[in-house]
Amino acid sequence: MSRSGNSDPRRKISRETVAKYRKVDPVVFEPISQDFSPRSRTALDTDLSPYSGEWSETQAAHLIKRTLFGVRKSELDYFSGLTMNQAVDEIVVPSVFPGPPINNYEIPDSGIFDPDVTSGNTWVEAPYNGEIEGPRIQSLKGWMVDNILKQETTIQQKMTLFWHNLLVTQFFEVFVAKASYKYYKMLYDNAFGNFKELIKKLTLDPAMLFFLNGTFNNKEAPDENYARELQELFCIGKGPNAGFTEGDVQEAAKVLTGWVISAENFESHGELNSVFYDPWHDTSNKQFSSFYGNRVITGRGGSAGMEETDELLDMIFENNETALYLSRRLYNFFVYHKIDEATEANVIAPMAEIFRANDYEILPVLRALFKSEHFYDAANIGAVIKNPADHLLGLWRTLEIDTSDLDIHDSLLKNVSLIWSMTELGMEFGDPPSVAGWQAYYQEPTYDKFWINTDTVTKRAVRQDSLIFPTWGHWVHQDLQINADLLAFIETLNNPGNPNDLIDECSLLFHGIQLSEEVKTGFKSILLSGQSDDFYWTDAWALYQLNKSNEENRGIVENRLVQFFQPFLQLGEFQLM
Repeated sequence: MSRSGNSDPRRKISRETVAKYRKVDPVVFEPISQDFSPRSRTALDTDLSPYSGEWSETQAAHLIKRTLFGVRKSELDYFSGLTMNQAVDEIVVPSVFPGPPINNYEIPDSGIFDPDVTSGNTWVEAPYNGEIEGPRIQSLKGWMVDNILKQETTIQQKMTLFWHNLLVTQFFEVFVAKASYKYYKMLYDNAFGNFKELIKKLTLDPAMLFFLNGTFNNKEAPDENYARELQELFCIGKGPNAGFTEGDVQEAAKVLTGWVISAENFESHGELNSVFYDPWHDTSNKQFSSFYGNRVITGRGGSAGMEETDELLDMIFENNETALYLSRRLYNFFVYHKIDEATEANVIAPMAEIFRANDYEILPVLRALFKSEHFYDAANIGAVIKNPADHLLGLWRTLEIDTSDLDIHDSLLKNVSLIWSMTELGMEFGDPPSVAGWQAYYQEPTYDKFWINTDTVTKRAVRQDSLIFPTWGHWVHQDLQINADLLAFIETLNNPGNPNDLIDECSLLFHGIQLSEEVKTGFKSILLSGQSDDFYWTDAWALYQLNKSNEENRGIVENRLVQFFQPFLQLGEFQLM
């Protein structure tokens, strides 16, 4: 859980530098639409059968929004030019692991100095240093943000976030930056692999052993924390057919006794490794309930005690509810938050069958889901509220905001300011609110409406406006603000001189749907400065194109675009995906 107070190591950078960007006075504009709720959805009769309907920019934008963050014009052009099968096959693949996070936190006048890592070099193998772990964790979180902003066109980043939400640790609770880095890299490396193997690695992961007290679990005082969450949150869930008992939790805790963190090289090298310490292991037989077929795991002594962990995990994965539970969690994250009886029968059950048939390999299930009739059902398009990462980082990606000229320190400050912004909107990377993850993915009856309230909807509007208004900007610190280059963005469109085409293209990129003619007419009036003929925009754009250095021509076009985008991004549709 998050620490607070003046001693919080996270705030060394934030208080001294990032807080300065907050000096901008909030300017709040009334959204055109106040209804940010997804449209009501009745029971769907579509299933996991292969999709054979229309494949247009609308379906391609839906796939991109759900699997990437935001929709870039080049991505929409490319994927809508493929077949649906080709598009899914190209998106649902691993991407190359980015370079590790670096020491970018030794900012001039910050008072931060890392005695073990020079500026610009990675800290992931450096010795532990309690004075510098906070800045290293900020570096790690900023690295996560940067990976999303620079993501390749695959689902890798979104899948890693899915696992981070499902298999939770909290970076500032663990407070060993390299351990959290290795946990996150484990999720990244296994994002498309085998779920059983991932859970085995998670069970023995040092960050998890510390976070859920596994390292303190011994035969004299069994700790049930991880044994409970292994079943309740990671594998089985709490659905109507999740019949594991308190006795099962207690017996599983006994099985897991003996797995501890070795701190042998911690002080000298900062190494945290999991080892099996057999004197702490409970060697008694473990009797499980009828939910697990009354299985008995025979107790073993010495190093053979490690084998009990494999037997426990095999027992959990042999239970049919495990495949159903993971299928539901994938559905909640990528499709829709509620699962009715028809969806359970027509989508979840077939997904679970694919899991079992493929020994819990993840890729076959993802491909089946993203190629299904159900996924492209019109009722699932624009049906969920964006989480803060999809909202804010997706907007940066769609507007193609270029910060490649920032040095490593300003890049960190930019990323930390984005982390602050997302945290204020309800989503702090690296530190979900509890071991259950973010409430939007499990909390009935609110679900995704958790992201929107009277406070966060205003802050979303302010974040959007800060990118649009050139004299305001997204403040990183007092000397640096970042704006979207609206003129450069509009030039990427197919026919920016035609106001009708401009609005249609922007609707697909930012909203994923086409707006009604009435709404489009209102927005076209902005581009035409209230006039009735399209040439009022077409001529203004042509004059700017003829002489881009002419300040008057540039100003006319840019001012209209600012006036257009500010309310355009405050439509309720922009909050949905």
